Amino acid sequence: MIFASIIAYFKDRMAKQAEFLRLLDEINSLSDRDLRDLRADRMEMIRHARQQVYGAKAA
Repeated sequence: MIFASIIAYFKDRMAKQAEFLRLLDEINSLSDRDLRDLRADRMEMIRHARQQVYGAKAA
């Protein structure tokens, strides 16, 4: 039982990390011009991505 929960925990962490890295790649692919057009800040977008994937306490 404990072994199964440990495996589930690590699977969840790996899935969250994969999702965050996908979002990070997408954000980093935006050019400075794209960000200006969106009136967005790259670091703010990364912070929001982290909160979306890992939850509000990850900030």
